[in-house]
Amino acid sequence: MTATATAAASSLRATATVERVGDRTARRIADAHAIVGDDLAWVETELARAAETGAAPGTQAAAHLLGAGGKRVRPLAVLLSAACFGEVTSAARALAVVAELVHAATLLHDDVIDDSDERRGRPASRRVWGNAVSVLGGDLLLTHALERTLEAAPALLPDLVSTLRRLVDGEIVQLRGRSCADLAEATYFAIVRDKTASLFSFAARAGARVAGAREEEARALGEYGAHLGVAFQLVDDALDYSGDRSAMGKSLFGDLREGKVTLPLVRAIAARPALTPDVERARDGDDGASARLLAAVLESGACDEVRSLARTQTERAVAALSVVPACPARDLLACVATELAARVS
Repeated sequence: MTATATAAASSLRATATVERVGDRTARRIADAHAIVGDDLAWVETELARAAETGAAPGTQAAAHLLGAGGKRVRPLAVLLSAACFGEVTSAARALAVVAELVHAATLLHDDVIDDSDERRGRPASRRVWGNAVSVLGGDLLLTHALERTLEAAPALLPDLVSTLRRLVDGEIVQLRGRSCADLAEATYFAIVRDKTASLFSFAARAGARVAGAREEEARALGEYGAHLGVAFQLVDDALDYSGDRSAMGKSLFGDLREGKVTLPLVRAIAARPALTPDVERARDGDDGASARLLAAVLESGACDEVRSLARTQTERAVAALSVVPACPARDLLACVATELAARVS
């Protein structure tokens, strides 16, 4: 591994330590960095450059978030998907940057919508610069993402725009549930597929397409990304109730306080329908209602059920890789999916 790749892997391990994603997960992602380490180091440099390009303080809000690190799973999906079909091209590297820019933009917007105080173990950008600047910082990153796609892979711009539309639709449906709680599992999964899984799917599919994969292979990697995204969100939602606050870098039960109806709560309410009115009471700040809902989720076994569903989604993600040529990059895509879905914090 080159010095640059070694530095990239070291950076990842440091990030994993901050986020406490688990030793096995950190090792698996570091293995992936050994294959595409130089590329990921370039991606990090470009992310920092993008965050500095534009008008302050929008750039400061963007840099504050991107500088906090992250698992960089979406760029990794682009690069490993491309590596399945040969050397990683400049177009694949550019799209890896695009995937993370879009993700970071959605986080800056989400923190405003959710009135979040913390992100990745530090104050959310909105807390430092205000809501308006945080929104504009996210908009700035989106413009960079569109510009880079247009320059590096214009044929994929319609796919990116379609993905952005799905991200917005998912956010709107989730926000709509604030005024009238929707406890249907179908609504929950529709939100997850649009708001989370669609970007994972784009990342894996885009990497394959710019690397010259056959359409069948590109579709398979898109399917891999979609299942991975659902599994990733399912585990996140379970961890919101059952995780370690100090390890996660965020407040536990944040989803409930922000008015989000996630699957652990949906399952717990299905088991105890009499608690349904407590959802609205909890949103209105009723601590007693929140306590009853939290107890119901933890006592119902819903978090274990959600983790089981995540494992099923991971198995489907790995199965989708069967049409991709056997290679170390494909194996690492499978390992990363398995370890991320199995994380405990």
